[in-house]
Amino acid sequence: MRKIIDIDEQIIPKLKLIAALDNSSVKKVMEDAISWYVEQKEKQQINSMSLSQKEDIGLLLLMQQAHVAKTVNEDELFNPE
Repeated sequence: MRKIIDIDEQIIPKLKLIAALDNSSVKKVMEDAISWYVEQKEKQQINSMSLSQKEDIGLLLLMQQAHVAKTVNEDELFNPE
């Protein structure tokens, strides 16, 4: 996705220097920085959750992985033999 953003003029030379030192592009440096920031915020959010909230998130993630097209009848559910 391509977005036009305003970047402070003082940051651009720093981005260029980091990109040159990393033998990368400014775009890649910015993408890496944003990815790192998002990961840190996610970790911070998870660490601030209560145990109950973490369990709810885990259940939600498991439910999202479930195959909703597949159904199980009552016999298969209660008599797995």
